[in-house]
Amino acid sequence: MQRMDMPAIDAPLLGLPLLGLLVMAGAFALFAALELALPFRHASQSKGRRWFANLALFAVDTLAVRLILPLAMVGTAMLAAERGWGLFNVVEVPMWLAFVVTVLVLDLAIYLQHWATHRVPLLWRLHRVHHTDRDFDVTTAARFHPVEIVLSTAYKAAVVAALGAPALAVFVFETGFAVLTLWTHANLSLPPKLERVVRWLLVTPTMHRVHHSERHVETDSNYGTFLSGWDRLFGTYTAQTREPQDTMPIGLGEWRGDETARLGFSLLLPFRKD
Repeated sequence: MQRMDMPAIDAPLLGLPLLGLLVMAGAFALFAALELALPFRHASQSKGRRWFANLALFAVDTLAVRLILPLAMVGTAMLAAERGWGLFNVVEVPMWLAFVVTVLVLDLAIYLQHWATHRVPLLWRLHRVHHTDRDFDVTTAARFHPVEIVLSTAYKAAVVAALGAPALAVFVFETGFAVLTLWTHANLSLPPKLERVVRWLLVTPTMHRVHHSERHVETDSNYGTFLSGWDRLFGTYTAQTREPQDTMPIGLGEWRGDETARLGFSLLLPFRKD
């Protein structure tokens, strides 16, 4: 197979990967500290074991993407610009418009992807690794099977290439999306009045926690991560869980044991017979 050439990198873009990593590390530290000071729920499992398993999954995911898809999203945007691929590399539009459309299209694409992971049996086998976490905190955002992450990255890169999205817009979205993913999984809760205001635009931890409820009808709702409007638009919005969120069961009813906090369980789960 012929190797895909790496795109030429503009000097201002050289520092973006490190900047994105620093932003995500800072956001993780901030939300983890807030969870420690103001936890919304009490943990049901050993925090040390869960954190090790979830963060180890993140490390495996990152390595898998770097080895299999080294260009990822920003690199794909740069390659598309270099070779004239995609809508915005053919049709000239103002940068601000390309930026806005990129954010909206990528967020919609990820909403549709998330919806599909709950509807397509093969994808659900992978995605349920995320949902078997019996607690809900900032490390839950890192709990994804590496095969799902590779498929997700390839899908998002394809959307970026088809759109011809500007590399800077992709970087801003990708970094902002990562921070918001940490935020929506944080073991925190906004004051009710602020929650109602913020939720009209953005997904909040309380809105996304509905999606991690053990009740099937609640799990199959609230697929958004950034903008909350997609769930309202497509009829997948659930305002609140039937049980109080601070005590309701989190995870999947099929797996309620401590094995869910082990790295081996998460890596092998998609290949287990039901």
